[in-house]
Amino acid sequence: MSRHDNKLAGHSFNLEAARILRDCAQLLREQDANPFRVNAYLRAAQTLESQPGDVRDILNDQGVDGLKQLPFIGTGLASSIAEIARSGRLTQLDRLRGSVDPEVVFQTVPGIGPATARAIHDSLHVETLEALEITAHDGRLASLKGIGPRRAAAIRSNLAALLGRAGTGQRCRTDKAPSVNILLDVDKEYRSKVEDDSLPRIAPKRFNPEGEAWLPILHTDRQGWHFTALFSNTARAHELHRTHDWVVVYFYGGDHREGQQTVVTETHWPMKGRRVVRGRGT
Repeated sequence: MSRHDNKLAGHSFNLEAARILRDCAQLLREQDANPFRVNAYLRAAQTLESQPGDVRDILNDQGVDGLKQLPFIGTGLASSIAEIARSGRLTQLDRLRGSVDPEVVFQTVPGIGPATARAIHDSLHVETLEALEITAHDGRLASLKGIGPRRAAAIRSNLAALLGRAGTGQRCRTDKAPSVNILLDVDKEYRSKVEDDSLPRIAPKRFNPEGEAWLPILHTDRQGWHFTALFSNTARAHELHRTHDWVVVYFYGGDHREGQQTVVTETHWPMKGRRVVRGRGT
């Protein structure tokens, strides 16, 4: 391939990544997200379109930190561009479309096959590689039957390499996540607006053969964090008839990075009947 062809291929990637970010902006606008967040995606898309060289070269040479040196590219958007470069897709866009298949996402990690991916999704209730990385560090992944500490350590290492985060401290640890009170407040807003039927709805691809737009989605902000909340559409939630109780809250926020938590109604005493953040209590 000639240097000219390489340049065209690089610019083609920039344009494709920009298109994906613009699609996110459009869906966020349709779903009544914060206009500043919509504009952040649009500005990042413009940055990609204006780059004369392939931004993957920056990623390869300098990692995610190199992308953050570009205009209007913060930590979250740099990670999004890295995900597009790695997989050709963006989980955030799939989520906004209601078409996330976490089991397929998890199988991109060396050492995770279909059965393990299903067990991770159904037992740990995570849907992104970033959220899976948290479970690999806090002990939940190692506790799964058939995994154990040694295999969890291997998956953790593979995740670090895949996400380009080895040694950078980019994962969102629990102590860097939004407080339980904030998460419960987002959950309260979501459920209140669901009851008022005031939220836009998306048509999830999973467990929805009729293609019905049944899943309400909320975008809201708290203390510098951006939140997306929606009912859990996992196999386990359907099996236990908890799809309208379990609320998955995704959070994003500049240097705060990103992650997810699930808010549920506790079924055991002494907290029975109260809303709790799974793994973090009230």
